[in-house]
Amino acid sequence: MGQDIRLTASDNFQLGGYRADPAGNPKGAVVVIQEIFGVNHHIRSVCDRLASEGYVAIAPSIFDRTSPNFQSGYTPDEIAEARKFVASPDWAAMLRDTQAAIDAVKGVGPVGIIGFCLGGSVAFVAATRLSGLKAAIGYYGGAVVRFADGTPKVPTQLHFGEKDAGIPLTDVETVKAKRPDVEVFIYPGAQHGFHCDERASYDKASADIAWPRSMEFFAKHLT
Repeated sequence: MGQDIRLTASDNFQLGGYRADPAGNPKGAVVVIQEIFGVNHHIRSVCDRLASEGYVAIAPSIFDRTSPNFQSGYTPDEIAEARKFVASPDWAAMLRDTQAAIDAVKGVGPVGIIGFCLGGSVAFVAATRLSGLKAAIGYYGGAVVRFADGTPKVPTQLHFGEKDAGIPLTDVETVKAKRPDVEVFIYPGAQHGFHCDERASYDKASADIAWPRSMEFFAKHLT
């Protein structure tokens, strides 16, 4: 359904990405921000799924500055390798690349953003700092708590797993306390990565609630 694309950021850096277009007239566009595993099979499938929901979906390769075309699976060794890329993330660069994706689809209609894992944090920060968005959704973004003093400029929704080993519930409660303007959902028994059906931590029951909830949120705000 989709195709590989090239994007140009404000500093003229060129990065790759993936774009999927709906069959009919688009309802709007959604920028999809990757996990630490790159714009891999799962992120592409999320884009395809969004296209089937009627949105132009675009996923910028936000690791291209350090490792062009990086894609990874979910074995323990691959996870350990992917974690090296986020030991000291360059937030400013990732946001420039995210803005490039927003700008590439803003002519389509209203633009939302959704991110997973690292991308969940990027999506939250994008809501507070970037231009051209109408709504933001973040799944299990571990760094959201670090940026929770920032006020989102658009409606924002966050999803967390109750049993996420990397994001303690105390962090989620801090986010909820600092950001009463943000919708925060906690999924009982769910672990980190619960939405990804290619990970061992996939929780179908939680994912089957979270995705429709996300689509309702976009349907409400991407108008």
